[in-house]
Amino acid sequence: MNSETEQRCGVVAVVGAPNAGKSTLVNTLVGQKVAIVSPKVQTTRARLMGIAIDRNVQVILVDTPGIFAPKKRLERAMVNAAWEGTSGADIVLMLVDAKRGMTDDVEAIMETLAKRNEPQMLALTKVDIASKHGLLPLAQQLNAKIPFVETFMVSAETGDGIDDIKKTLSAAMPREPWHFPENQVSNITSRLLAAEITREKLFLQLYQEVPYASTVETESWTEGPNGISIHQTILVERESQKGIVLGKGGARVKQIGSESRAELEDILGERVHLFLTVKVKEDWADSRESYDQMGLDWTK
Repeated sequence: MNSETEQRCGVVAVVGAPNAGKSTLVNTLVGQKVAIVSPKVQTTRARLMGIAIDRNVQVILVDTPGIFAPKKRLERAMVNAAWEGTSGADIVLMLVDAKRGMTDDVEAIMETLAKRNEPQMLALTKVDIASKHGLLPLAQQLNAKIPFVETFMVSAETGDGIDDIKKTLSAAMPREPWHFPENQVSNITSRLLAAEITREKLFLQLYQEVPYASTVETESWTEGPNGISIHQTILVERESQKGIVLGKGGARVKQIGSESRAELEDILGERVHLFLTVKVKEDWADSRESYDQMGLDWTK
């Protein structure tokens, strides 16, 4: 079997500060949406895998939550999930927002990465909106701290650098049988994906603390001749937040449901009947059940 037909497969852990563009890059490399995105920081909570295929190579991209200084239980679990995502990876791909540059969060991540043994690559993201004059100095500054194997400058928005990074990652994967079937694009279940899509709409529709004080749980999933019937519960911490999610006359939650349903129909290729309920559960962020739904370790 020659090198063009022999299967190769490996794991790339994608890490970085909140809102560095990790989920967007993973979606772009996979070729379809497997992770939710929003302009707000800390959108990604759980660790998930996106699976990209490049000829005979399967690249398993571990999309991790943004790494920052955690204060609450949920934040600690998110950061722990991010670092666990790098364990055993063939490549750790560090993403840095080129517009923001060397922030305190980036500095802290670099200090930890410098102590690790996995091969590491660097990608400066969002280069389409960053100062072109600052890109090379930033890359040099980061490489002075860690001798990255490769450095990329990419924009998932315009596609700049995407082919280069995909080819390089593919070439770095070991000769190994594929871990997933050819038509599988993620390890995320349909139930969790549905909850994540609705949570993304919460992040896009709501402001201030409400998106961070809420979560979405898929309570039931029924497939029938007329499509898929999905019942979800949006949990918030306070009665005032419930009112914000519902909106005047229930207008906001209807909009969230409409947008989520439309995207789920596009992803699943079937008609979706989505039913949303908003409930107050003050301690959801400390509930083992909620962490199990999100795929996070409650004990951390």
